Amino acid sequence: MNKRVKTISIVAIVLILIATGVFAFRKPLAMLAFNIFLSDRVANTLEDKSYMPLEGEGDISSTIAETLNPFSVLLLGTDQRKNETARSDTMIYAVIRPQESKVLLVSIPRDTYTEIIGKGKKDKINHAFAFGGQRMAKDTMEALLAHTLDYYATINFVGLRNAVDELGGVELPIQKDIVNKGIDHEKFTIKANQSIYNGTDALNYVRYREDSDFNRTKRQQVFLNQVAKKMMNLSQIIKIPKLLDIMGSNLQTDMQPKFIIDLSKQLLTGNKVQITSYTVMGESIRLNGISYDRVDEKDLKFAQDLIDNWMDSNIPTDQLLLPEDQDKTE
Repeated sequence: MNKRVKTISIVAIVLILIATGVFAFRKPLAMLAFNIFLSDRVANTLEDKSYMPLEGEGDISSTIAETLNPFSVLLLGTDQRKNETARSDTMIYAVIRPQESKVLLVSIPRDTYTEIIGKGKKDKINHAFAFGGQRMAKDTMEALLAHTLDYYATINFVGLRNAVDELGGVELPIQKDIVNKGIDHEKFTIKANQSIYNGTDALNYVRYREDSDFNRTKRQQVFLNQVAKKMMNLSQIIKIPKLLDIMGSNLQTDMQPKFIIDLSKQLLTGNKVQITSYTVMGESIRLNGISYDRVDEKDLKFAQDLIDNWMDSNIPTDQLLLPEDQDKTE
């Protein structure tokens, strides 16, 4: 082997070793870059635009240790168009287990007939947000599921549309064209079998409900799963400040900025995030000419059991309840 070939071989070996090292330590390196270049910017953006404690609660103190323990969040997806009153078209009781990188999403369909806490009457659960904002929505969800909520996070779908575009789109399992054609509905068509769907298609995907409210709830779960997968990609870290700028006031939460940053680091450096979804089903009923969904009591009880199980830090991963276990518990 001549000297030149030998030199090229050595360089190639060195490059391979460097590349292997970078790959092996890509998470620590990514976190180092995040701490040096992005952490303060993210904290400032969240503080200025998104952090909003509920009235009467003040700041909720959070510690790094709390990012390792299971905690619950009310996820509200609002859909406000032009001068309309904002509606919480998505209501999800989420349990996050950071150490295992596991998330449970318990979805309540928007037309579920239940007591609206603070209003003194029964109505569609999504009306709680229209009547009394995050506070009333949180109180109503806690009463329905018989569990308290540690935090809330509200996302306006319109802002999410632009965030999806910034992420480069998302994958969605659409095998047949989705056509919104109701007389009183916004008209749109989502073409099937695209490799990537842009923000507008993604927004229409979670809005569509001409098949059923329950199917729309399932689509919302699928969408959130796909966005989470995209966000957990280390290559997206550098986009976090831009994404928060895009979301702006469309994102509101009472989770302190430092808590969100510590939680993000924990999830990004841990195992691949796994999301488990469950929907509390119901029976369609009509009262005074208005359609509602009467909750299935067995589904509701199992949802409560799921939350109990997932919130218990002493429950090992292999003993977490899953939706497919429902028949076994009855």
